Amino acid sequence: MQSGWTSESTSASLHRLIGSLSVGLATIKDVAKAAGVSTATVSAVVNESTFVSPELRARVTAAIASLDYAPLSAARNLKKGRSQLIALIVSDLSNPFFARVVWAAEAAVAAWGYSLVIFNSDEKPENERRILARIRALSCDGILLVPVDTHPRLDQRDSDGSAIPMVHFGRIADDRRSDSVTIDNVSAARQVTNYLLDLGHRTIATITGPTHLTTGRGRLDGLLAAMAARGLQPQPHHVRSGEFREDVAYSVAREIIERPHRPTALYAANGVMALGTMRAIADLGLKCPDDISIASTDTIPGLGALRPRLTRTEHPVTDMTNESLRLLIDRIARGNVAAPRHVVFQPSLILGDSCRPLHGAPRRVVSEGETEHRS
Repeated sequence: MQSGWTSESTSASLHRLIGSLSVGLATIKDVAKAAGVSTATVSAVVNESTFVSPELRARVTAAIASLDYAPLSAARNLKKGRSQLIALIVSDLSNPFFARVVWAAEAAVAAWGYSLVIFNSDEKPENERRILARIRALSCDGILLVPVDTHPRLDQRDSDGSAIPMVHFGRIADDRRSDSVTIDNVSAARQVTNYLLDLGHRTIATITGPTHLTTGRGRLDGLLAAMAARGLQPQPHHVRSGEFREDVAYSVAREIIERPHRPTALYAANGVMALGTMRAIADLGLKCPDDISIASTDTIPGLGALRPRLTRTEHPVTDMTNESLRLLIDRIARGNVAAPRHVVFQPSLILGDSCRPLHGAPRRVVSEGETEHRS
């Protein structure tokens, strides 16, 4: 279901909201009357928009203090053409990974004086298109987008015809104007696959994400590259899409495991698919890692608390979110004229208990560029 969390949707509605909040509070007219000046003079003092003599400024300041007058920043922002709203469009709000992104984003935008409007595209391009169209009506100052479409509508314009600043998070769409912040998805899968290979596994299956997305494609490419480097490749029926969904991964994992010649290890390309895979193993009466080893890529709450603890490569979620919003705020401030910037974070390999060595496997050696931690 498409959703957008905000109290109002248009500048007119925001004007009405400002008016309703002002009931019972001192107004600019009250301040002007108390100070014996015009409302224009009060406005000039509040907004520091023109010179006001020290004598008049002192009278206005005294009146503001005595009346406890607090001009609403929203009204000033409307006049300046700014809403102080940042739109965050996530691809699946039911995924705990994106709940962490939302948490980090709310803290970050508040530090810059912005508020967050959150939308869920539910991995549906048609939802994404509707959301992007709605954001224009909301007059959002910028967009942080987890793209689900390879060619999202990036022609969004604000009220003066300027393109709305945008940063892609986690995934990259076909866009030559927007910044992006991602992890090295190829490295994330390669690190996990090399770990499984070092444990002696040769029959490795994978449940991938949609391969039209850079996350799904990159993680599949990383697994294939690691296996190819050792003269191996997965069996065709061992490469299946779980659509980055727990329920789909559950069904696919059962199909893979119940077929003859079960793989000794399985790489699930994100955390919720790993949860679905672990559930399928339990429902089939099998044990991880005794019957099959499982590894994944993701950073979602609870993965480290699973028993067995899940081996995985993790994202630095907070750092990625902060960097995404730093780029977006900078792009807003500069008038959206900067050349696109692309930041790639490196994942870390977190070793749990969900992978077992096969008999006679050599000692694990950390490859160049890998970072290994124990959960």
